[in-house]
Amino acid sequence: MTILIGLTGWGDHHSLYDNAKDRQYKLTAYSSHFPVVEVDSSFYAIQSTENYQKWVSETPDAFSFVIKAYQSLTGHDRKYLTNREAKELVDAFISSIQPVIQANKLNTVLFQFPPWFDIKQRNINKIKKIKQWMGDIPIAIEFRNRTWFEGHQQETLAFLKDLGITHVICDEPQAGKGSVPTVLETTSDRVLIRFHGRNIHGWNNHGQENWREVRFLYRYNQTELQEWVKRIHTLQKQAKEITILFNNNSGGDAADNAKQLLELLDITYQGLHPKQIDFFDLM
Repeated sequence: MTILIGLTGWGDHHSLYDNAKDRQYKLTAYSSHFPVVEVDSSFYAIQSTENYQKWVSETPDAFSFVIKAYQSLTGHDRKYLTNREAKELVDAFISSIQPVIQANKLNTVLFQFPPWFDIKQRNINKIKKIKQWMGDIPIAIEFRNRTWFEGHQQETLAFLKDLGITHVICDEPQAGKGSVPTVLETTSDRVLIRFHGRNIHGWNNHGQENWREVRFLYRYNQTELQEWVKRIHTLQKQAKEITILFNNNSGGDAADNAKQLLELLDITYQGLHPKQIDFFDLM
């Protein structure tokens, strides 16, 4: 049973980068601390294969990537796509991540749907198409609309399980329709948990200019993380692998909280990059 703990992105976690070399080779330095990372840049644009090849080369053999699906595929940009256009985008996305797949470093592809993606037949059909087009590539779905769970929880979980899709377990504020409850059930042999913090006052956009920064401004305390140790032990009995990602980094808290959880779970990783990075290994 494997538990992988990491962060969303590797660029903004300043506490991990002690010197100029670490700051220059951030992903390499990051992978001396954690065995998994979420690629967020893929949400804003389909990345080049060269980027993925670079990231693969900068990380040790046992490292893995959770790659966030492009926003046009999840509907965040609110652009209407024909079936043909959507399929072409999926194909381009799959082509872009081939270096990660070929290096056996793909953890999963994360489809995080927007708050307005509610439980309607057209959205159910969209999920079916995405699964069909993604083929054997492992995918996970994170909902941001609670209609999938209010009165429909078991149906939603059964639907994802039938498709072989991982249901993303979230720790986030309970702030109305645009948030989801923490549902501690598995739908595949993989578990993906994302910690967004519990800043209930900052979760929804109330027009503040720095809303995205405020949203994830939260530091978990020891008691809150200890509660999750019990939950993780329960989930261990239901899956082969658990991946945990901390996304509460607006105040630089994600890395510290991830290391706290590692300590609480008494986890030490083998096969990370050595702490003292040899400059010549990076040439």
